[in-house]
Amino acid sequence: MKLVENADPTRQQVMQAIVPWTGRAHIIGLTGPPGAGKSTLTGQLARLLVKGGLTAGVVCIDPSSPFSGGAFLGDRVRMANLNSEPGVFIRSLATRGKLGGLSASTAEVIMLMDAAGKDVILVETVGTGQVEHQISHLADTTIMVTVPGLGDGIQTMKAGILEIADIFVVNKADREGAEATARDLAHMLDEFITGGWRPPVKLAVASRNEGTGEVWEAVQQHRLHLQGTGQWEQKRRDRLVRIMIDNVQAQALDRINRALEQDSLLQNLVRRVADGNLDPYAAATFVSGYLWQRQT
Repeated sequence: MKLVENADPTRQQVMQAIVPWTGRAHIIGLTGPPGAGKSTLTGQLARLLVKGGLTAGVVCIDPSSPFSGGAFLGDRVRMANLNSEPGVFIRSLATRGKLGGLSASTAEVIMLMDAAGKDVILVETVGTGQVEHQISHLADTTIMVTVPGLGDGIQTMKAGILEIADIFVVNKADREGAEATARDLAHMLDEFITGGWRPPVKLAVASRNEGTGEVWEAVQQHRLHLQGTGQWEQKRRDRLVRIMIDNVQAQALDRINRALEQDSLLQNLVRRVADGNLDPYAAATFVSGYLWQRQT
């Protein structure tokens, strides 16, 4: 696992070897605003799965410091009592500058857990709001966790995450306004959903393990829908293509960074931009053409 996370030179060989053993697990993404209780709900779902005879992998994404690059990895601490469960494997990952609520190695860690035979893999995103769209490219089922009292925050979901969620959970439903929040979400879904799967809205109090069973039942219903419509296999094909594209982009960026650090002509170009003698747009166009010529 560390080999993949730390981009070891043998990482690609490892991933190529395990690809044929992947594609069996049900990948569930949990996203939503900070403080919504995603970690607690994730932990309760993992316990429920183990009690039902299933094995679970848990991937927790924590934000990295923009200064030190480190991460607190608090989700791992909050789920410490799950470590004694033999059917659960937990891994915390730092974003390390990756946008979209995930870590750069999230897809690979999911594939490793899948190849290891985990039945269900729960992926908890950072919790930064409606920019967390990347999870929908990796997950079979995306759960949006929210809480009562967000007010206009519910309305802003129209612009982003509302459209990628397969299930909505209003957590901390013992608070005032929970049912009103659920109704607001249901009304908004009436405007957006015109056919196919209609995301259910569930109430839960994850800290007391209330509503977890209903959430899992909704997940199972969504899986049946995906399998019945052919989307289950399509998501697997799309996921592999997305992983390929992400790796192409990562390798291209790595080559660009190395060239900017090592090529004397490009280093001089960078200095001219920094000194104000060349505009960054013209410089970027030159670098693109220069690197392309070097490759061909």
